Amino acid sequence: MKTFLVSWFSFISYIAVFFSISNLVLVSGQCQSDQRQLLLEFKSSFNSTFTSPGKMMKWNQTSDCCSWDDVSCDDGGHVIGLDLSNGIIVGAIDNSSSLFRLQHLQRLNLAFNLFINAFPSGFEKLENLCYLNLSNAGFTGQIPVEISRLTRLVTLDLSVILFQRSLELEMLVQNLTRLRFLYLDGVNISATGNKWCRALSPLTELQVLSMSDCCLSGPMDSSLSKLRSLSVIRLDHNNLSGLVPPFLAEFPNLTSLHLNDNGLSGRLPEEIFQIPTLQALDLSNNKLLEESIGNLGQLTRIELAFCNFSGPIPKTVKKLSQLVYLNFCSNSFCGPIPNFSSYRNLTELNLAGNQLNGTIHSTDWSGLSKLVSVYLQTNKLSGTIPPTLFGIPSLQALFLSENQFDGNIGDLHGKASLLLRYLDLRSNKLQGQFPVSLFEFHGLEYLSLSSNNFSGLIPMSAFQNLRNLSYLDLSYNKLSIDATTTNISLLSFPTFNSLGLGSCNLTEFPDFLKNQTSLNYLDLSKNQIHGGIPNWIWKAKSLSYLNLSQNFLVEFERPLRNITSTLWFLDLHGNQLHGKIPILPLHAIYLDYSNNNFNSVLPAHVGDFLQSANFFSISNNNFHGSIPRSICNSSALRVLDMSDNYLSGPIPQCLFQMNVSLGVLNLGRNNLSGIISDTFSESCQLQTLHLNQNRLEGKVPKSLAKCKMLEVLDIGNNLINGSFPCHLTSIAMLRVLVLRSNNFSGHIDCSGDNSGWKMLQIFDLASNNFS
Repeated sequence: MKTFLVSWFSFISYIAVFFSISNLVLVSGQCQSDQRQLLLEFKSSFNSTFTSPGKMMKWNQTSDCCSWDDVSCDDGGHVIGLDLSNGIIVGAIDNSSSLFRLQHLQRLNLAFNLFINAFPSGFEKLENLCYLNLSNAGFTGQIPVEISRLTRLVTLDLSVILFQRSLELEMLVQNLTRLRFLYLDGVNISATGNKWCRALSPLTELQVLSMSDCCLSGPMDSSLSKLRSLSVIRLDHNNLSGLVPPFLAEFPNLTSLHLNDNGLSGRLPEEIFQIPTLQALDLSNNKLLEESIGNLGQLTRIELAFCNFSGPIPKTVKKLSQLVYLNFCSNSFCGPIPNFSSYRNLTELNLAGNQLNGTIHSTDWSGLSKLVSVYLQTNKLSGTIPPTLFGIPSLQALFLSENQFDGNIGDLHGKASLLLRYLDLRSNKLQGQFPVSLFEFHGLEYLSLSSNNFSGLIPMSAFQNLRNLSYLDLSYNKLSIDATTTNISLLSFPTFNSLGLGSCNLTEFPDFLKNQTSLNYLDLSKNQIHGGIPNWIWKAKSLSYLNLSQNFLVEFERPLRNITSTLWFLDLHGNQLHGKIPILPLHAIYLDYSNNNFNSVLPAHVGDFLQSANFFSISNNNFHGSIPRSICNSSALRVLDMSDNYLSGPIPQCLFQMNVSLGVLNLGRNNLSGIISDTFSESCQLQTLHLNQNRLEGKVPKSLAKCKMLEVLDIGNNLINGSFPCHLTSIAMLRVLVLRSNNFSGHIDCSGDNSGWKMLQIFDLASNNFS
């Protein structure tokens, strides 16, 4: 979780403070015997079967305790510092623990252990503590307010205390007026601005305030402005609302401001962008913030992602020449990309997910020698990709996908960063020969060139040079992959997690796939693969996504025993498979068998294999017989398509009672008979109901009017009778209504109902007996 990471960052940021408090030394006098005994007693409390002393293991009677790792003493041999953080200690600390009898203790760090008990209150006995870090220590329950008696505390970190009730912040900090560093990330405070801000107002020496994910809410109160010494403010991942308060700009030493992932709104006060000391600013994931970037000459980090910014990126951004990190992703910025040539210290540039257009040639990329990551994907950028962008010596990640870049990549031999690990150019208009110089980048881990116009013949054996490659997608170009070669060394061939070779003119299943034991995603769609689906593919233990659609597959190779497939996505549509469906992956969410030649009855227990399925399609096959009642056991189904088959008999009544989850039901163009059951529920979620071209009879059920989300209703070409279904006029979302070629009669007028179907676009009543 993010608070866990924040605590790590926090630990590093004040490590200097841990060792710099006055009169504390690591080189010290000989250990007092009573001090050693207290420490050994503390260690022995973790020596039972289900506990572990962790890093205390080396403590013993024969050595000076002041020489033990993580123990520091004063000149008199008294233990004044104990750092057991990341100590792999498992067990409990109760209020009688010898730890609380180390009366000279000034620094105590128990962070990142597994103390499996409620929060002890014995810490109050350590009256000389000026540093206390219990973050991620494993303590549960309420934080004892007795900690407020530790009036000498300068640093307090209680981040991520599990399962605690709401903390009364004022009770905790009211006496801790010497605090300079306060970390409460992940602690449930559940207070509005006027309460938590006022609780902190006495802490006038506070320099670091970190309260991420604390359930804080409401606007920030002006009483917070009394904390004039603040340098770092982290209030991210809360429920703060209202405006960003201008008084935040009044803190003369403010270097880091993190208000991301809140509900702040309105125009950003220009004062925030005038803070001369500010180095890191993160306002991401707030509401309706408007851009106004001014003079922040010292800023090294700015993050304004997901802020609803629009219009061009402000020209004043060019003043931020000291930036190391810039993230404006997922806004609605438009217009050209600014010239970043002066950003000589920039290591990461993220403008992804905007509406930026034009070329990216205005920046002299060759001058940005420290740039590590570039994210410009999902914009409207065009033109060619500058070769100098590839040539940045420190570049490791380049994401330019989902734009309109054209031209060819050219020969990158000797011209590109050999540190490149991630390259994503998919969904552009790039063309020309496949850039074989990519095989020189032996550090590549991620390569996606799909949905472009690259051409050429690529021997699969060439990828032996890219031993670190785990993600490869070459789908939907004009490429031909030669996977028939037998000179592939399994020792040097990449181990793929994800492999996309759709529309690559493959004629058979690549043999090397048998040995890809880590493969999670495989797309071989729209190729020329003939014959059977090999049975080894169902035994790939890690494979979860398999797309073999639009090939010329005719059968499943046997035997199919001991299948342990973990597939959640299986697409076999558009082949020539026939006979029975021999396999239904038990945990699949998406199953598409449509447009094949299957010609059997459906298995009686088909629904038992669809417990997790959201999507199931067998349309356009030759299935016959009745619809098994077990289909109703598929409680997670959102889309069920059995159209264009030869299914007969009545529609199971329970199928219409599934409409709590079902959004699309298509049984059209079969031989189904009987009535449409009048069992639709109040919680009906149906959006599309296709029953066209069957032999259904009876009347349009009254309960169908409960399906308020219904947009498409097609019951044409049946034997349905009765009067015009005026009761359906209450379905305001209806766009398509087809009643043609039935036995309806009477007047069409629905007197007394003036609402009608305001969104209706297709209305077909032809070939009935209306008067």
